[in-house]
Amino acid sequence: MKPSLLFYVQHLLGIGHVYRARRLCDALHEAGFDLTLVTGGLPVKILSHTPFRVVQLPPLRTSGTDFAGLVDENGKPADEEYLARRRDELLELAKTIGPDIVITEAYPFGRRQVRHELKPLARHLKDQGGSKLLCSIRDILQENRKPGRDTETVELLNTFYDGVLVHGDPRIAKLADTFPRTADIAIPVYQTGMVAPPAQTPLPRSDEVLVSAGGGVVGETLLSAAAVAARDERLSHLNFVLSTGPNLPAEARERLHALLPANAGTVPFIDNLPQRLAGCALSVSQAGYNTVADILVAGAKSVLVPFATDGETEQTVRATALARLGRAVHLPETGLTPQRLADAMVRALSRNPAEIEIDLNGARNTAGILKNLM
Repeated sequence: MKPSLLFYVQHLLGIGHVYRARRLCDALHEAGFDLTLVTGGLPVKILSHTPFRVVQLPPLRTSGTDFAGLVDENGKPADEEYLARRRDELLELAKTIGPDIVITEAYPFGRRQVRHELKPLARHLKDQGGSKLLCSIRDILQENRKPGRDTETVELLNTFYDGVLVHGDPRIAKLADTFPRTADIAIPVYQTGMVAPPAQTPLPRSDEVLVSAGGGVVGETLLSAAAVAARDERLSHLNFVLSTGPNLPAEARERLHALLPANAGTVPFIDNLPQRLAGCALSVSQAGYNTVADILVAGAKSVLVPFATDGETEQTVRATALARLGRAVHLPETGLTPQRLADAMVRALSRNPAEIEIDLNGARNTAGILKNLM
């Protein structure tokens, strides 16, 4: 009989958490787990066709980039009744499945906005017994700005959890780099490597500059700067492809189109992205986890402009590390201008990325770790 696994993921703003979860779940399914993915964000296309079961909770998203409030799919503030319905559905699902393993993505390091349902889930699993509970986190954590949060995280881990899966390579970052209480975690911490797509046969070399900003909801600044930078005479021989993502607001898309020169165009999504990255002249992007994983697999030249609004630190730490390793050019979002972006692109085009050994087999390694826990 296949071991059963319940994987919980909640995206609130972008869709990066879901992409990483999908790659992990594909590997876990292939490894023989009877997998159920439960998602609590707005429905996304990447989960519309899967070889495993997907359960959608009543959707939640953040009301702004500061993650201060939660709203439903219609933008209405999520009240206690709505949140209680989600909690009850999640608990009922866990009782019905009786999973051998449960994975919570981000929590308790992050996603405190949904602790109303995840702490009861953890308590239920501990009371019932028989299930191993693990936390799945990316390589770099957002720095906590509120006193006591790290202590609370450690207490939750040591009370309810059986392990932490850190999906990163220590050459880029160690958990202790962004979580100062790492030494106080009493359960196993597994460094899995980065969760990246399999290497693809590259398309023929092209003159494309692939510009992306994740799902697009916070990408207008970068996309607009790239559209104007495409006019620079040093870059005019290149073909700029700007990926707006599915969530760029319509007004922002109109403003962007007004800036486009003849050698630039927009697409909602870049088809065959791993293959096109492997053959492109240059990648210009934010420094989100999945984007960086794609770039590293492809070996593409890269300019990273990390998202740093509202005190976000994760992408800046990642971009700084990759620049230090000679793997990318890092351009801070603060003070970003088309001229500075054009200069950074010229620098990146003029040199080859450093060859560094980074473990990109995080999905398969995770499946192996969980198999050994059974």
